[in-house]
Amino acid sequence: MSRSPELRSRAARKVLLAVEESAKHSRFWKSVEEILSKSRSRRAEVNIGKIARLTKPGDKIVVPGKVLGGGSIKHAVTVAALSFSSTALNKLRAAGCNVMQIDEFAKVEPKGSGVKIIV
Repeated sequence: MSRSPELRSRAARKVLLAVEESAKHSRFWKSVEEILSKSRSRRAEVNIGKIARLTKPGDKIVVPGKVLGGGSIKHAVTVAALSFSSTALNKLRAAGCNVMQIDEFAKVEPKGSGVKIIV
């Protein structure tokens, strides 16, 4: 799979390698890998307000892109993303959300069952 220029950084390569490994065993992670392999301009940018609308307490979600700080969230969810804005991190932590990078989440949820992709 070809890699976009943004994924040339060490941290981003680490994320994609973890997702590629999980993709060998799960269709869920294969879908995430395909989205992450797109160019940066085509990658997801998701506001917290959208996450709040599409989830309920306790949900686990993956954003194959960046989480932005627009909107608010009142319930706790687990959010994994390639990156987070500082505002988004503050708001998610204030709501009691569990926040992690995609590579960490791939180790916790290797099959991806019960996890939503939000783009």
